[in-house]
Amino acid sequence: MNIEELTKKTVEIRKGIIEAVYHAQSGHPGGSLSVADILTVLYFNEMNIKPEDPNWEDRDRLVLSKGHCSPALYSCLANKGYFPVEDLKTFRKIDSYLQGHPDRNKVPGVDMTTGSLGQGLSAANGMAIAGKMDQKDYRVYCILGDGEIEEGQIWEAAMTSSKYKLDNLCVIVDNNNLQIDGTIKEVMSPYPIDEKFRSFGFEIIKIDGHDIEEIIKAFEVAKNIKDKPTCIIAKTIKGKGISYMENQVGWHGKAPNEEQYKEAMANLVSLGTGLE
Repeated sequence: MNIEELTKKTVEIRKGIIEAVYHAQSGHPGGSLSVADILTVLYFNEMNIKPEDPNWEDRDRLVLSKGHCSPALYSCLANKGYFPVEDLKTFRKIDSYLQGHPDRNKVPGVDMTTGSLGQGLSAANGMAIAGKMDQKDYRVYCILGDGEIEEGQIWEAAMTSSKYKLDNLCVIVDNNNLQIDGTIKEVMSPYPIDEKFRSFGFEIIKIDGHDIEEIIKAFEVAKNIKDKPTCIIAKTIKGKGISYMENQVGWHGKAPNEEQYKEAMANLVSLGTGLE
C-alpha cells in the first residue's frame, strides 16, 4: 500500500475500534486510537504475514504488550482478513472469542496473550531469541504503553534485549502521555524515555506516531540496525481521530453512548471523505 492508501485504511481501523467498544459498552478506546496508525502500517505494509495461515512458522510476530488496547489489534486483524469485520461487534460479549484482552489460543493472528502490563517485552525477547537460535529471518515487534514502562519488568527485559543483541526486535513506545490516572508525568514519570532506552543499549528512533511516512521510514531504519535492538518512540495523541476524545484521560477506558457513537462515526466519515 502507498501512503494515501494506508492513510485511508487508518480510518477504517478507527471505525472498527469505535464499533467494537460501542457495541460492548466497555473497553479502551483512547489508547486504541493512539496506536491505530502504527498498527495499520505494521499489518498492511511492514509485517511479513499470511492471514490464511496465522501460524505460519516464518511470519513476523507482534506482541501488543498494552493488551487492553485490543480493539485496535482486532480491527487490524479483521480488516486484514483473519476473521470477519462484522465480528468486531461481538467484542467482550460473553460468547465471543474476542475477549477484552488478546488471547493467542482463541483469536487468529494473535501471537501473544497479553493484558497484564509489563510482561510483553519479556515474551517478545523469547520470540526474538528463538528466531536467532532457529536461524529464522522473522522480526518481532513489541508495542508498549508509555504508562506501562513504569513497570520494573520492562527494564529487566530491556537488559535482556541488549545482552543478546536482538537486532530482530523492534520495540514501539506509544507515547500519548496519558494513563488511567492522569498524565504519566504525574503518576510516575518515565521521562526521558529516549535516554533510558539508549542507556539500556537500544538504538533510538523518535517519530510522530500519526505520520504514516515517518512510521514507514522508522521501520525501514530499524531493519538495518545490527547487533542491538531498536526502540521507536512514537509521539501520539490519545483518542486520535475523535474530536471529543483527543487528549482526554477520561476516555482511557469507557465506551461512548449512542449520541457519542454517532458523533464519533461522523468524525471518521468526514475524515475519510477528506482523504478522497
